[in-house]
Amino acid sequence: MTTTPFATHQVNNQPPEFAPRSLFADDRALRDAIARDGADEWRPHLERYGALAGDAIYAQSFDAHRDRPRLRTHDRHGRRIDVVEFHPNYHAIMRSAIEHGVAGLSWSQPRPGAHVARAALSYLHHQVEPGSSCPLTMTHAAVPVLAREPALSHWRDKAAAPHYDPRNVPIDDKPGVTLGMGMTEKQGGSDVRANTTVATPLATEGEYELVGHKWFFSAPMSDGFLVLAQAPGGLGCFLLPRWRPDGSRNAFTLMRLKDKLGDWSNASSEVEFTGAWARRIGDEGRGVATVLEMVMLTRLDCMLGSSAQMRMALAQAIHHARHRQAFGKPLLAHALMRNVLADLALEAEAAIVLSMRVARAVDAAPHDAGAAAFARVATAIGKYWICKRSPVFVNEAQECLGGAGYVEESMLPRIYRQAPLNSIWEGSGNIQCLDVLRALAREPASATALVDELAFAAGIHPLCAKALAALRPVLDGSQLPEEGQARVLVERLALALQAAALLRADSPMAEAYCLSRLADGRGATFGTLAAGLADAAWIERALPA
Repeated sequence: MTTTPFATHQVNNQPPEFAPRSLFADDRALRDAIARDGADEWRPHLERYGALAGDAIYAQSFDAHRDRPRLRTHDRHGRRIDVVEFHPNYHAIMRSAIEHGVAGLSWSQPRPGAHVARAALSYLHHQVEPGSSCPLTMTHAAVPVLAREPALSHWRDKAAAPHYDPRNVPIDDKPGVTLGMGMTEKQGGSDVRANTTVATPLATEGEYELVGHKWFFSAPMSDGFLVLAQAPGGLGCFLLPRWRPDGSRNAFTLMRLKDKLGDWSNASSEVEFTGAWARRIGDEGRGVATVLEMVMLTRLDCMLGSSAQMRMALAQAIHHARHRQAFGKPLLAHALMRNVLADLALEAEAAIVLSMRVARAVDAAPHDAGAAAFARVATAIGKYWICKRSPVFVNEAQECLGGAGYVEESMLPRIYRQAPLNSIWEGSGNIQCLDVLRALAREPASATALVDELAFAAGIHPLCAKALAALRPVLDGSQLPEEGQARVLVERLALALQAAALLRADSPMAEAYCLSRLADGRGATFGTLAAGLADAAWIERALPA
Protein backbone atom coordinates (compact mmCIF):
# COMPACT_ATOMS: atom_id res chain seq x y z
CA MET A 1 0.00 0.00 0.00
CA THR A 2 1.36 3.43 -0.98
CA THR A 3 1.31 6.05 1.75
CA THR A 4 1.83 9.79 1.72
CA PRO A 5 5.15 11.10 3.10
CA PHE A 6 3.63 12.13 6.40
CA ALA A 7 1.26 9.19 6.97
CA THR A 8 2.09 7.72 10.37
CA HIS A 9 0.25 4.41 10.16
CA GLN A 10 -1.90 2.06 8.16
CA VAL A 11 -5.35 1.00 9.37
CA ASN A 12 -5.29 -2.65 10.29
CA ASN A 13 -6.65 -4.95 12.98
CA GLN A 14 -10.06 -3.33 12.60
CA PRO A 15 -13.26 -5.25 11.81
CA PRO A 16 -15.01 -4.82 8.45
CA GLU A 17 -18.30 -2.95 8.31
CA PHE A 18 -21.10 -4.73 10.13
CA ALA A 19 -23.70 -4.05 7.43
CA PRO A 20 -25.15 -4.86 5.00
CA ARG A 21 -26.39 -8.19 6.28
CA SER A 22 -29.73 -9.98 6.66
CA LEU A 23 -30.93 -9.65 10.23
CA PHE A 24 -33.41 -12.48 9.69
CA ALA A 25 -31.02 -14.94 8.04
CA ASP A 26 -28.46 -14.35 10.80
CA ASP A 27 -30.93 -15.03 13.63
CA ARG A 28 -31.41 -18.76 14.22
CA ALA A 29 -33.51 -18.27 17.36
CA LEU A 30 -35.95 -16.01 15.51
CA ARG A 31 -36.20 -18.33 12.51
CA ASP A 32 -36.95 -21.26 14.79
CA ALA A 33 -39.58 -19.23 16.66
CA ILE A 34 -41.37 -18.34 13.44
CA ALA A 35 -41.81 -22.00 12.58
CA ARG A 36 -42.63 -23.09 16.14
CA ASP A 37 -45.11 -20.32 16.94
CA GLY A 38 -47.19 -20.53 13.78
CA ALA A 39 -45.96 -17.80 11.43
CA ASP A 40 -43.93 -19.78 8.91
CA GLU A 41 -46.14 -18.68 6.01
CA TRP A 42 -44.73 -15.17 6.46
CA ARG A 43 -41.12 -16.35 6.27
CA PRO A 44 -40.45 -14.91 2.76
CA HIS A 45 -41.86 -11.57 3.91
CA LEU A 46 -39.68 -11.61 7.02
CA GLU A 47 -36.64 -12.53 4.96
CA ARG A 48 -37.22 -9.47 2.78
CA TYR A 49 -37.65 -7.15 5.72
CA GLY A 50 -34.66 -8.62 7.55
CA ALA A 51 -32.51 -7.85 4.50
CA LEU A 52 -33.94 -4.34 4.21
CA ALA A 53 -33.45 -3.63 7.93
CA GLY A 54 -29.85 -4.84 7.80
CA ASP A 55 -29.01 -2.68 4.79
CA ALA A 56 -30.97 0.45 3.81
CA ILE A 57 -32.72 1.08 7.15
CA TYR A 58 -29.50 0.45 9.05
CA ALA A 59 -27.76 3.11 6.96
CA GLN A 60 -30.67 5.57 7.16
CA SER A 61 -30.95 5.24 10.92
CA PHE A 62 -27.77 7.15 11.74
CA ASP A 63 -28.94 10.49 10.33
CA ALA A 64 -32.52 9.89 11.50
CA HIS A 65 -31.13 9.53 15.00
CA ARG A 66 -28.55 12.32 14.96
CA ASP A 67 -30.80 14.98 13.38
CA ARG A 68 -33.37 15.26 16.14
CA PRO A 69 -36.98 16.34 15.52
CA ARG A 70 -37.74 20.04 15.74
CA LEU A 71 -40.98 21.70 16.79
CA ARG A 72 -42.32 24.50 14.60
CA THR A 73 -45.07 26.25 16.52
CA HIS A 74 -45.87 28.92 13.89
CA ASP A 75 -45.54 29.43 10.16
CA ARG A 76 -43.79 32.47 8.67
CA HIS A 77 -47.02 34.46 8.74
CA GLY A 78 -47.47 33.96 12.48
CA ARG A 79 -50.18 31.31 12.27
CA ARG A 80 -50.07 28.55 14.86
CA ILE A 81 -49.25 25.22 13.17
CA ASP A 82 -47.63 22.94 15.80
CA VAL A 83 -45.82 20.60 13.43
CA VAL A 84 -42.77 18.46 14.08
CA GLU A 85 -40.06 18.31 11.44
CA PHE A 86 -37.84 15.26 10.92
CA HIS A 87 -34.82 14.28 8.88
CA PRO A 88 -35.98 12.78 5.54
CA ASN A 89 -34.48 9.45 6.58
CA TYR A 90 -36.98 9.22 9.41
CA HIS A 91 -39.86 9.35 6.95
CA ALA A 92 -38.12 6.83 4.68
CA ILE A 93 -37.78 4.46 7.63
CA MET A 94 -41.41 4.93 8.68
CA ARG A 95 -42.57 4.31 5.13
CA SER A 96 -40.59 1.06 4.87
CA ALA A 97 -41.89 -0.12 8.23
CA ILE A 98 -45.56 0.64 7.62
CA GLU A 99 -45.56 -0.69 4.06
CA HIS A 100 -44.09 -3.96 5.35
CA GLY A 101 -46.63 -4.31 8.14
CA VAL A 102 -44.66 -3.40 11.27
CA ALA A 103 -47.68 -1.40 12.43
CA GLY A 104 -50.58 -3.14 10.75
CA LEU A 105 -49.92 -6.72 9.64
CA SER A 106 -51.81 -8.21 12.62
CA TRP A 107 -54.97 -6.43 11.48
CA SER A 108 -54.58 -6.28 7.68
CA GLN A 109 -53.91 -10.04 7.48
CA PRO A 110 -55.98 -11.44 10.38
CA ARG A 111 -55.03 -15.10 10.18
CA PRO A 112 -53.53 -17.45 12.77
CA GLY A 113 -49.90 -16.51 13.27
CA ALA A 114 -50.29 -12.86 12.20
CA HIS A 115 -49.39 -11.48 15.63
CA VAL A 116 -46.29 -13.67 15.71
CA ALA A 117 -45.21 -12.45 12.27
CA ARG A 118 -45.88 -8.83 13.25
CA ALA A 119 -43.88 -9.34 16.44
CA ALA A 120 -40.95 -10.61 14.37
CA LEU A 121 -41.19 -7.54 12.11
CA SER A 122 -41.18 -5.25 15.14
CA TYR A 123 -38.14 -7.07 16.58
CA LEU A 124 -36.21 -6.77 13.31
CA HIS A 125 -37.10 -3.10 12.93
CA HIS A 126 -36.26 -2.13 16.50
CA GLN A 127 -32.73 -3.50 16.15
CA VAL A 128 -31.78 -0.73 13.75
CA GLU A 129 -34.13 2.20 14.44
CA PRO A 130 -35.86 1.95 17.83
CA GLY A 131 -37.10 5.55 17.95
CA SER A 132 -39.62 5.01 15.17
CA SER A 133 -40.85 1.92 17.02
CA CYS A 134 -42.78 4.27 19.34
CA PRO A 135 -45.37 5.50 16.77
CA LEU A 136 -45.35 2.10 15.05
CA THR A 137 -46.18 0.33 18.30
CA MET A 138 -48.88 2.80 19.31
CA THR A 139 -50.49 2.69 15.88
CA HIS A 140 -50.57 -1.10 16.04
CA ALA A 141 -51.91 -1.24 19.58
CA ALA A 142 -54.56 1.42 19.02
CA VAL A 143 -56.45 -0.57 16.38
CA PRO A 144 -58.40 -2.90 18.74
CA VAL A 145 -59.32 0.12 20.88
CA LEU A 146 -60.61 2.03 17.85
CA ALA A 147 -62.54 -1.08 16.82
CA ARG A 148 -64.70 -0.70 19.93
CA GLU A 149 -66.38 2.38 18.45
CA PRO A 150 -68.23 1.83 15.12
CA ALA A 151 -68.10 5.56 14.34
CA LEU A 152 -64.30 5.28 14.19
CA SER A 153 -64.11 2.43 11.68
CA HIS A 154 -62.35 4.67 9.13
CA TRP A 155 -59.66 5.40 11.72
CA ARG A 156 -59.28 1.71 12.47
CA ASP A 157 -58.96 0.81 8.79
CA LYS A 158 -56.45 3.53 7.99
CA ALA A 159 -54.33 2.74 11.04
CA ALA A 160 -54.08 -0.87 9.86
CA ALA A 161 -53.41 0.06 6.22
CA PRO A 162 -49.89 -0.40 4.75
CA HIS A 163 -49.62 3.27 3.76
CA TYR A 164 -47.51 6.00 5.30
CA ASP A 165 -48.49 9.61 4.70
CA PRO A 166 -46.61 12.17 6.83
CA ARG A 167 -48.56 15.18 5.56
CA ASN A 168 -50.31 17.37 8.12
CA VAL A 169 -53.75 17.12 6.52
CA PRO A 170 -57.16 15.75 7.62
CA ILE A 171 -57.62 11.99 7.73
CA ASP A 172 -60.05 12.01 4.79
CA ASP A 173 -57.17 13.10 2.55
CA LYS A 174 -54.80 10.30 3.68
CA PRO A 175 -54.64 6.59 2.77
CA GLY A 176 -53.05 5.70 6.10
CA VAL A 177 -52.65 7.26 9.55
CA THR A 178 -50.49 6.93 12.64
CA LEU A 179 -51.59 7.13 16.28
CA GLY A 180 -49.99 8.55 19.39
CA MET A 181 -51.25 8.76 22.93
CA GLY A 182 -51.48 11.00 25.97
CA MET A 183 -52.15 9.34 29.29
CA THR A 184 -49.93 10.86 32.00
CA GLU A 185 -50.14 14.31 33.54
CA LYS A 186 -47.80 16.32 35.74
CA GLN A 187 -49.53 15.51 39.01
CA GLY A 188 -50.29 11.84 38.33
CA GLY A 189 -47.70 9.98 36.26
CA SER A 190 -48.61 6.31 36.31
CA ASP A 191 -51.57 7.11 38.57
CA VAL A 192 -53.80 8.09 35.66
CA ARG A 193 -56.87 8.17 37.87
CA ALA A 194 -55.41 11.40 39.27
CA ASN A 195 -55.74 13.04 35.83
CA THR A 196 -57.36 16.47 35.86
CA THR A 197 -58.01 17.02 32.14
CA VAL A 198 -61.76 17.64 31.81
CA ALA A 199 -63.96 16.18 29.05
CA THR A 200 -67.22 18.10 28.65
CA PRO A 201 -70.00 16.46 26.56
CA LEU A 202 -71.14 18.27 23.43
CA ALA A 203 -74.58 18.18 21.87
CA THR A 204 -73.80 15.18 19.65
CA GLU A 205 -73.67 11.87 21.51
CA GLY A 206 -70.11 10.65 22.01
CA GLU A 207 -68.47 14.00 21.21
CA TYR A 208 -66.59 16.02 23.86
CA GLU A 209 -64.51 19.11 24.38
CA LEU A 210 -61.23 18.61 26.29
CA VAL A 211 -59.48 21.18 28.47
CA GLY A 212 -56.29 20.27 30.29
CA HIS A 213 -52.76 19.04 29.64
CA LYS A 214 -50.57 15.98 29.13
CA TRP A 215 -47.06 15.83 30.56
CA PHE A 216 -46.07 13.14 28.04
CA PHE A 217 -47.80 13.36 24.67
CA SER A 218 -46.16 10.63 22.63
CA ALA A 219 -45.47 10.93 18.90
CA PRO A 220 -47.04 14.42 18.57
CA MET A 221 -46.77 14.35 14.77
CA SER A 222 -49.43 11.61 14.64
CA ASP A 223 -52.85 12.02 13.04
CA GLY A 224 -54.76 11.15 16.20
CA PHE A 225 -54.18 10.39 19.85
CA LEU A 226 -55.77 8.16 22.44
CA VAL A 227 -56.10 10.19 25.63
CA LEU A 228 -57.62 9.80 29.08
CA ALA A 229 -59.75 12.58 30.57
CA GLN A 230 -62.29 13.07 33.34
CA ALA A 231 -65.83 12.97 31.97
CA PRO A 232 -68.94 13.53 34.15
CA GLY A 233 -69.18 9.77 34.68
CA GLY A 234 -65.50 9.26 35.48
CA LEU A 235 -62.25 8.73 33.63
CA GLY A 236 -62.88 8.04 29.95
CA CYS A 237 -60.88 7.13 26.86
CA PHE A 238 -61.05 9.44 23.84
CA LEU A 239 -59.73 9.74 20.30
CA LEU A 240 -58.42 13.26 19.84
CA PRO A 241 -57.58 13.96 16.17
CA ARG A 242 -55.16 16.56 14.87
CA TRP A 243 -57.96 17.92 12.67
CA ARG A 244 -61.64 18.30 13.56
CA PRO A 245 -64.25 16.47 11.45
CA ASP A 246 -65.12 19.79 9.74
CA GLY A 247 -61.52 20.10 8.47
CA SER A 248 -60.39 22.80 10.90
CA ARG A 249 -57.31 22.52 13.08
CA ASN A 250 -58.08 21.00 16.49
CA ALA A 251 -57.63 23.11 19.61
CA PHE A 252 -54.42 21.93 21.21
CA THR A 253 -50.97 23.45 21.41
CA LEU A 254 -47.64 21.67 21.64
CA MET A 255 -45.73 23.42 24.38
CA ARG A 256 -42.31 21.89 23.80
CA LEU A 257 -40.53 18.68 22.81
CA LYS A 258 -38.96 16.64 25.59
CA ASP A 259 -35.15 16.71 25.76
CA LYS A 260 -34.65 12.98 26.35
CA LEU A 261 -31.76 10.76 27.34
CA GLY A 262 -32.19 8.71 24.17
CA ASP A 263 -34.92 7.89 21.65
CA TRP A 264 -33.61 10.85 19.69
CA SER A 265 -35.23 10.08 16.33
CA ASN A 266 -38.68 10.12 17.92
CA ALA A 267 -40.49 13.19 19.22
CA SER A 268 -42.20 13.33 22.62
CA SER A 269 -43.94 16.44 23.82
CA GLU A 270 -45.99 18.36 26.35
CA VAL A 271 -49.42 19.57 25.25
CA GLU A 272 -52.26 21.83 26.33
CA PHE A 273 -55.86 21.07 25.30
CA THR A 274 -57.80 24.30 24.84
CA GLY A 275 -61.25 23.04 23.96
CA ALA A 276 -60.05 20.20 21.75
CA TRP A 277 -62.67 18.07 20.00
CA ALA A 278 -62.58 14.36 20.88
CA ARG A 279 -64.67 11.23 20.39
CA ARG A 280 -65.33 8.93 23.34
CA ILE A 281 -64.40 5.24 23.07
CA GLY A 282 -66.20 2.99 25.54
CA ASP A 283 -68.18 4.22 28.51
CA GLU A 284 -67.45 7.08 30.85
CA GLY A 285 -65.68 5.76 33.91
CA ARG A 286 -64.19 2.84 31.95
CA GLY A 287 -61.22 4.62 30.41
CA VAL A 288 -58.55 2.42 31.96
CA ALA A 289 -60.43 -0.77 31.09
CA THR A 290 -60.85 0.46 27.51
CA VAL A 291 -57.13 0.91 26.95
CA LEU A 292 -56.05 -2.34 28.67
CA GLU A 293 -55.82 -4.27 25.41
CA MET A 294 -53.64 -1.52 23.99
CA VAL A 295 -51.44 -1.65 27.08
CA MET A 296 -50.94 -5.40 26.76
CA LEU A 297 -49.84 -5.00 23.14
CA THR A 298 -47.49 -2.14 23.89
CA ARG A 299 -45.96 -4.08 26.78
CA LEU A 300 -45.29 -6.98 24.43
CA ASP A 301 -43.51 -4.54 22.15
CA CYS A 302 -41.42 -3.38 25.11
CA MET A 303 -40.33 -7.00 25.54
CA LEU A 304 -39.59 -7.28 21.83
CA GLY A 305 -37.77 -3.94 21.79
CA SER A 306 -35.48 -4.83 24.68
CA SER A 307 -34.86 -8.24 23.11
CA ALA A 308 -33.96 -6.45 19.88
CA GLN A 309 -31.53 -4.13 21.67
CA MET A 310 -29.83 -7.16 23.21
CA ARG A 311 -29.72 -8.86 19.84
CA MET A 312 -28.09 -5.94 18.00
CA ALA A 313 -25.63 -5.26 20.83
CA LEU A 314 -24.65 -8.94 20.88
CA ALA A 315 -24.24 -9.07 17.10
CA GLN A 316 -22.00 -5.98 17.15
CA ALA A 317 -19.88 -7.47 19.95
CA ILE A 318 -19.45 -10.85 18.25
CA HIS A 319 -18.62 -9.21 14.94
CA HIS A 320 -15.94 -7.11 16.61
CA ALA A 321 -14.49 -10.01 18.63
CA ARG A 322 -14.21 -12.18 15.51
CA HIS A 323 -12.08 -9.68 13.65
CA ARG A 324 -10.12 -7.87 16.33
CA GLN A 325 -6.78 -9.27 17.48
CA ALA A 326 -5.48 -8.75 21.03
CA PHE A 327 -2.40 -10.24 22.65
CA GLY A 328 -1.58 -12.29 19.59
CA LYS A 329 -4.94 -13.85 18.77
CA PRO A 330 -8.56 -12.89 17.96
CA LEU A 331 -10.58 -11.64 20.90
CA LEU A 332 -12.93 -14.54 20.37
CA ALA A 333 -10.08 -16.98 20.96
CA HIS A 334 -9.69 -15.76 24.56
CA ALA A 335 -11.56 -17.97 27.03
CA LEU A 336 -12.86 -15.14 29.18
CA MET A 337 -14.23 -13.26 26.16
CA ARG A 338 -15.95 -16.46 25.01
CA ASN A 339 -17.53 -16.78 28.44
CA VAL A 340 -18.89 -13.23 28.23
CA LEU A 341 -20.20 -13.60 24.68
CA ALA A 342 -21.69 -17.04 25.34
CA ASP A 343 -23.45 -15.70 28.43
CA LEU A 344 -24.81 -12.76 26.44
CA ALA A 345 -25.95 -15.12 23.68
CA LEU A 346 -27.76 -17.22 26.29
CA GLU A 347 -29.55 -14.17 27.69
CA ALA A 348 -30.49 -12.84 24.25
CA GLU A 349 -31.98 -16.15 23.11
CA ALA A 350 -33.99 -16.50 26.32
CA ALA A 351 -35.38 -12.99 25.80
CA ILE A 352 -36.59 -13.46 22.23
CA VAL A 353 -37.89 -16.99 22.78
CA LEU A 354 -40.07 -15.83 25.69
CA SER A 355 -41.19 -12.73 23.78
CA MET A 356 -42.30 -14.80 20.80
CA ARG A 357 -44.02 -17.27 23.11
CA VAL A 358 -46.06 -14.37 24.50
CA ALA A 359 -46.77 -13.18 20.94
CA ARG A 360 -48.20 -16.64 20.21
CA ALA A 361 -50.45 -16.32 23.26
CA VAL A 362 -51.63 -12.89 22.09
CA ASP A 363 -52.37 -14.42 18.69
CA ALA A 364 -54.50 -17.18 20.25
CA ALA A 365 -56.14 -15.01 22.93
CA PRO A 366 -59.36 -14.13 21.02
CA HIS A 367 -60.43 -17.78 20.88
CA ASP A 368 -58.49 -19.36 23.78
CA ALA A 369 -59.22 -18.24 27.35
CA GLY A 370 -56.08 -19.91 28.69
CA ALA A 371 -53.90 -18.13 26.15
CA ALA A 372 -55.59 -14.83 26.98
CA ALA A 373 -54.91 -15.30 30.70
CA PHE A 374 -51.29 -16.22 30.02
CA ALA A 375 -50.79 -13.23 27.73
CA ARG A 376 -52.31 -10.92 30.34
CA VAL A 377 -49.88 -11.86 33.12
CA ALA A 378 -46.84 -12.87 31.05
CA THR A 379 -46.57 -9.47 29.36
CA ALA A 380 -46.18 -7.81 32.76
CA ILE A 381 -43.65 -10.43 33.92
CA GLY A 382 -41.68 -10.35 30.68
CA LYS A 383 -41.72 -6.57 30.40
CA TYR A 384 -40.35 -6.24 33.91
CA TRP A 385 -37.50 -8.72 33.53
CA ILE A 386 -36.37 -8.39 29.91
CA CYS A 387 -36.47 -4.60 30.03
CA LYS A 388 -34.46 -4.63 33.26
CA ARG A 389 -31.80 -6.85 31.70
CA SER A 390 -31.28 -4.75 28.59
CA PRO A 391 -29.21 -1.79 29.93
CA VAL A 392 -26.63 -3.94 31.72
CA PHE A 393 -26.53 -6.28 28.72
CA VAL A 394 -25.83 -3.46 26.26
CA ASN A 395 -23.14 -2.04 28.51
CA GLU A 396 -21.43 -5.44 28.62
CA ALA A 397 -21.49 -5.55 24.83
CA GLN A 398 -19.96 -2.08 24.71
CA GLU A 399 -17.14 -3.31 26.90
CA CYS A 400 -16.39 -6.06 24.38
CA LEU A 401 -15.54 -3.30 21.90
CA GLY A 402 -13.62 -1.24 24.43
CA GLY A 403 -13.40 2.45 23.58
CA ALA A 404 -14.80 1.78 20.12
CA GLY A 405 -18.09 0.84 21.79
CA TYR A 406 -18.33 4.29 23.37
CA VAL A 407 -18.36 6.28 20.13
CA GLU A 408 -21.46 6.96 18.07
CA GLU A 409 -20.24 5.28 14.88
CA SER A 410 -20.43 1.91 16.63
CA MET A 411 -24.20 2.31 17.20
CA LEU A 412 -23.83 0.99 20.75
CA PRO A 413 -24.09 4.40 22.50
CA ARG A 414 -27.42 4.88 20.74
CA ILE A 415 -28.64 1.47 21.91
CA TYR A 416 -27.37 2.12 25.43
CA ARG A 417 -29.29 5.41 25.68
CA GLN A 418 -32.36 3.65 24.35
CA ALA A 419 -32.10 0.65 26.66
CA PRO A 420 -33.65 2.15 29.84
CA LEU A 421 -36.72 3.46 28.03
CA ASN A 422 -38.69 0.23 27.78
CA SER A 423 -38.49 -0.36 31.52
CA ILE A 424 -40.09 3.08 32.07
CA TRP A 425 -42.58 3.31 29.20
CA GLU A 426 -46.02 1.73 29.69
CA GLY A 427 -45.49 1.38 33.42
CA SER A 428 -42.21 1.21 35.32
CA GLY A 429 -40.91 -1.94 36.99
CA ASN A 430 -42.92 -1.41 40.16
CA ILE A 431 -46.12 -0.98 38.16
CA GLN A 432 -45.50 -4.29 36.38
CA CYS A 433 -44.86 -6.11 39.65
CA LEU A 434 -47.98 -4.67 41.28
CA ASP A 435 -49.94 -5.68 38.20
CA VAL A 436 -48.70 -9.26 38.58
CA LEU A 437 -49.74 -9.30 42.23
CA ARG A 438 -53.19 -7.99 41.31
CA ALA A 439 -53.59 -10.59 38.59
CA LEU A 440 -52.63 -13.44 40.90
CA ALA A 441 -54.94 -12.17 43.64
CA ARG A 442 -57.99 -11.36 41.52
CA GLU A 443 -57.74 -13.46 38.38
CA PRO A 444 -57.37 -17.18 39.16
CA ALA A 445 -57.01 -17.91 35.44
CA SER A 446 -53.67 -16.07 35.43
CA ALA A 447 -52.19 -18.35 38.09
CA THR A 448 -53.59 -21.41 36.33
CA ALA A 449 -52.04 -20.32 33.04
CA LEU A 450 -48.63 -19.88 34.70
CA VAL A 451 -48.82 -23.31 36.34
CA ASP A 452 -49.77 -24.90 33.02
CA GLU A 453 -46.85 -23.17 31.31
CA LEU A 454 -44.30 -24.16 33.95
CA ALA A 455 -45.52 -27.74 34.45
CA PHE A 456 -44.20 -28.83 31.06
CA ALA A 457 -40.68 -27.70 31.95
CA ALA A 458 -40.97 -29.19 35.44
CA GLY A 459 -41.50 -32.57 33.83
CA ILE A 460 -38.27 -32.22 31.84
CA HIS A 461 -35.74 -30.57 34.13
CA PRO A 462 -35.31 -31.00 37.92
CA LEU A 463 -34.39 -27.36 38.43
CA CYS A 464 -37.62 -26.31 36.73
CA ALA A 465 -39.51 -28.74 38.95
CA LYS A 466 -37.82 -27.19 41.99
CA ALA A 467 -38.69 -23.68 40.77
CA LEU A 468 -42.35 -24.59 40.25
CA ALA A 469 -42.54 -26.25 43.67
CA ALA A 470 -41.22 -23.08 45.28
CA LEU A 471 -43.75 -20.97 43.37
CA ARG A 472 -46.76 -23.21 44.07
CA PRO A 473 -47.83 -21.50 47.33
CA VAL A 474 -47.93 -18.20 45.47
CA LEU A 475 -49.70 -19.55 42.41
CA ASP A 476 -52.36 -21.38 44.42
CA GLY A 477 -53.05 -18.15 46.32
CA SER A 478 -52.08 -19.37 49.77
CA GLN A 479 -48.89 -17.32 50.17
CA LEU A 480 -49.04 -14.19 48.08
CA PRO A 481 -46.10 -11.98 49.06
CA GLU A 482 -46.55 -8.53 50.52
CA GLU A 483 -45.99 -5.61 48.19
CA GLY A 484 -42.38 -5.03 49.19
CA GLN A 485 -41.41 -8.50 47.92
CA ALA A 486 -43.17 -8.23 44.57
CA ARG A 487 -39.95 -7.82 42.58
CA VAL A 488 -38.47 -10.98 44.10
CA LEU A 489 -41.54 -12.94 43.00
CA VAL A 490 -41.65 -11.51 39.47
CA GLU A 491 -37.95 -12.17 38.93
CA ARG A 492 -38.43 -15.82 39.96
CA LEU A 493 -41.42 -16.13 37.66
CA ALA A 494 -39.51 -14.57 34.77
CA LEU A 495 -36.53 -16.90 35.12
CA ALA A 496 -38.81 -19.91 35.32
CA LEU A 497 -40.78 -18.78 32.27
CA GLN A 498 -37.62 -18.22 30.24
CA ALA A 499 -36.32 -21.66 31.20
CA ALA A 500 -39.65 -23.19 30.23
CA ALA A 501 -39.70 -21.33 26.91
CA LEU A 502 -36.19 -22.54 26.03
CA LEU A 503 -37.03 -26.13 26.96
CA ARG A 504 -40.25 -26.02 24.97
CA ALA A 505 -38.27 -24.62 22.03
CA ASP A 506 -35.73 -27.43 22.35
CA SER A 507 -33.00 -24.81 22.40
CA PRO A 508 -29.44 -26.15 22.72
CA MET A 509 -29.00 -23.49 25.41
CA ALA A 510 -31.86 -24.66 27.63
CA GLU A 511 -29.76 -26.87 29.91
CA ALA A 512 -27.16 -24.16 30.47
CA TYR A 513 -29.87 -21.61 31.16
CA CYS A 514 -31.37 -23.80 33.88
CA LEU A 515 -27.97 -24.44 35.44
CA SER A 516 -26.85 -20.82 35.32
CA ARG A 517 -30.10 -18.97 36.07
CA LEU A 518 -32.15 -21.32 38.26
CA ALA A 519 -29.40 -22.86 40.39
CA ASP A 520 -27.94 -21.03 43.36
CA GLY A 521 -24.59 -19.26 43.13
CA ARG A 522 -25.17 -17.34 39.91
CA GLY A 523 -22.78 -14.42 39.44
CA ALA A 524 -24.19 -10.92 39.30
CA THR A 525 -22.49 -10.04 35.99
CA PHE A 526 -22.30 -11.60 32.56
CA GLY A 527 -19.33 -13.83 31.82
CA THR A 528 -19.64 -15.88 35.01
CA LEU A 529 -20.76 -19.18 33.51
CA ALA A 530 -19.35 -22.17 35.33
CA ALA A 531 -16.26 -23.89 33.94
CA GLY A 532 -17.15 -26.02 30.94
CA LEU A 533 -20.66 -24.53 30.58
CA ALA A 534 -19.95 -21.83 27.98
CA ASP A 535 -20.23 -23.30 24.50
CA ALA A 536 -18.52 -21.60 21.55
CA ALA A 537 -21.28 -23.04 19.35
CA TRP A 538 -23.74 -20.60 20.95
CA ILE A 539 -21.74 -17.71 19.52
CA GLU A 540 -21.88 -19.21 16.04
CA ARG A 541 -25.61 -19.82 16.55
CA ALA A 542 -26.09 -16.19 17.58
CA LEU A 543 -24.19 -14.76 14.58
CA PRO A 544 -22.91 -17.09 11.86
CA ALA A 545 -19.37 -16.34 10.76
